[in-house]
Amino acid sequence: MRYYLICFITCLLISAVVSPFVIKASKKFKASQTILHYVEAHKGKDGTPTMGGIIFILTMMFSFCFFTKNFQLATISLAVMLAYGILGFLDDFIKIKFKQNLGLKPYQKIIGQVGIATIIAFYCYYSNLVSSKVFLPFTDILVDFGWLIIPFIIFVYLAVVNSVNLTDGLDGLAGGVSCAYLVGFIGLLLIYKTTAITPEMVLEYENLLILSFCAIGSVLGFLCYNINPAKIFMGDTGSLALGGLLCSIAVFSKTTLLIPFVGIMFVVSALSVCLQVIHYKRTKKRIFLIAPRHHHFEKNGDHENRITFVYIVITIAVSALAIVITLYAGGF
Repeated sequence: MRYYLICFITCLLISAVVSPFVIKASKKFKASQTILHYVEAHKGKDGTPTMGGIIFILTMMFSFCFFTKNFQLATISLAVMLAYGILGFLDDFIKIKFKQNLGLKPYQKIIGQVGIATIIAFYCYYSNLVSSKVFLPFTDILVDFGWLIIPFIIFVYLAVVNSVNLTDGLDGLAGGVSCAYLVGFIGLLLIYKTTAITPEMVLEYENLLILSFCAIGSVLGFLCYNINPAKIFMGDTGSLALGGLLCSIAVFSKTTLLIPFVGIMFVVSALSVCLQVIHYKRTKKRIFLIAPRHHHFEKNGDHENRITFVYIVITIAVSALAIVITLYAGGF
């Protein structure tokens, strides 16, 4: 545990120290965010530097070289984060270059996301470390999906990456909820590590734990400058990268089916958008004042900090409940 804390503190310090330099560089190169016109409360944020995800991506990559041995699952998790981060960077770059809020076209994003997810899905299917088996939620029972694991993993990556992206609408929201999610999965990884039947798998779980602690430290360092009022946004560079990392940790530890529980607030964001679109197409009426759900609360007069705090608390509470149920009722 001491080693995990060293990883966390080191990443936190590096991220916090690097952030002001990235903010200064972003302002120099005019890498600022154009705010959507229908989010009235955010008009004052127009011109805020973006692409802040670079901060925690670089921090994690640098720290990874020192804190983890070259084991497959942690290395590939980091590679997935980088791949989605690059896709998000392209999206942000187009927004900045053309001074608009629309970057890559929707179909271009989907092609990129599906491409990355497909590579990972086939890797999982053919890998002895991951395979086609997944733990049933809160248990030590493995269910074999067979070849269906391929489309299942593709779907999960698309769902998680886009849910995190949708949650990135308020200062500190996506980063704060992601840290809470990672805390939950650290607890679950410590439990599921006991199911590892080979020394190799024990080390793989330990490296996923190290990666999770590095991620929390890196994102918290970034959040020092991202909480309201934000001095820099993570942009799609950060939100897509975070989504890829959060999903990878669950998929590679075979705890994929626990994502909806620990990532409950990501589900809320995605589900609110889906329900709004479907209902509006059918009735021309809206369920929420605006979607995702956090903007609805904002329209109702709730402050960003309050919404962010509640989202984080709910994530922590549900994560703690998931850990307790898994530990005491899951057969471990």
